[in-house]
Amino acid sequence: MTPVGTEAPASVTTAGPDLADRVLGGWLGRIAGNMLGKPVEQGEVWTRERIDRYLRLTDALPLTDYLPEPPADRDGLPELRPEWRQCVRGRVHGSCRDDDVDYAILGLHLLEADGFGFSTEQVGDLWLLRLPYLQTFTAERAAYRNLANGLRPPLTATYDNPYQEWIGALIRADIHGWTCPGEPARAASLARRDAVLSHTGNGVYGAMWAAALISGAFTAPTVRHALDTALSVVPASSRLARAVRRVISLHDAGMTWEGTLATVSEETARLHWIHVVPNAAVLTAGLLYGDGDFTRTIALTVRGGLDTDSNGATAGSVAGVLNGARAVPPQWTEPLRDTVRSAVFGFDGVRVSELAERTVRLAEAPH
Repeated sequence: MTPVGTEAPASVTTAGPDLADRVLGGWLGRIAGNMLGKPVEQGEVWTRERIDRYLRLTDALPLTDYLPEPPADRDGLPELRPEWRQCVRGRVHGSCRDDDVDYAILGLHLLEADGFGFSTEQVGDLWLLRLPYLQTFTAERAAYRNLANGLRPPLTATYDNPYQEWIGALIRADIHGWTCPGEPARAASLARRDAVLSHTGNGVYGAMWAAALISGAFTAPTVRHALDTALSVVPASSRLARAVRRVISLHDAGMTWEGTLATVSEETARLHWIHVVPNAAVLTAGLLYGDGDFTRTIALTVRGGLDTDSNGATAGSVAGVLNGARAVPPQWTEPLRDTVRSAVFGFDGVRVSELAERTVRLAEAPH
């Protein structure tokens, strides 16, 4: 493992895709992975077994494209989420609006407006200014309500908020990894400053871990190296770190993807399906067993269940950075039409390529 702090800075190019191509790959991967998982995003209903039964019914295993339309005979399977009509293969015409992408856009705007020295209070101010209340969920909605009622961080994260360790802060972390390529400790520090507005404990560690994971993917030779680097920024004794290490150990022992997820699912069964710990385990398994292949990575991650669109988005971001945009298969990117739908005021209809260019300018700016 490369020690934290010795990775190449943004100005240093390494073998493989250049910085701009990797950043664009991260944006495209996040959007595509989110779209893949969105129709089955309801972890207590769409279990791993039901997702795979759906794929067998539609002759879509192995999964190499967006989900197919539901068959006429669903064989007792539950309904897909209502957004499925804009997310299944043949119906994707630009990205759907989703908070997993909104927060990446909002984070970009935060860094452009307030710089890398932003405060947690400025994160909250930007939410109130740019993000509609009804497009927030769980911990973010609790924090938003607390902000509107005059509370300030860290009370915004702790008052009347039972979702403090759920996945919301993790899905906001990508921008900090993209703008700190090869600097995982710095990426984690920025993600922490953002996360404490709405989360505590493992909820914050999840954001730090994800930011470092994405940052490390810019210079890591393999996804395993990026995962090892990401573990170094969170407490080793935390539940999140233990769950990630557990998946790594099962993978290293030669257990199958199915067996690994079955084992970890049993060990985390008491946690809610949106809690960050079991989702980090599913994400880690998708990354390890995907082994750097973009399609296999997001397919396995979404098939892992739980918060499928959030996990698919983060897995796509990591794999997109590792591979670069030019190596992402066209069935994932061409239907997106370089267009993003967003609830963030002023950004609906923005080009993915523009978001990536703006991100690169931040990554290359003097820190």
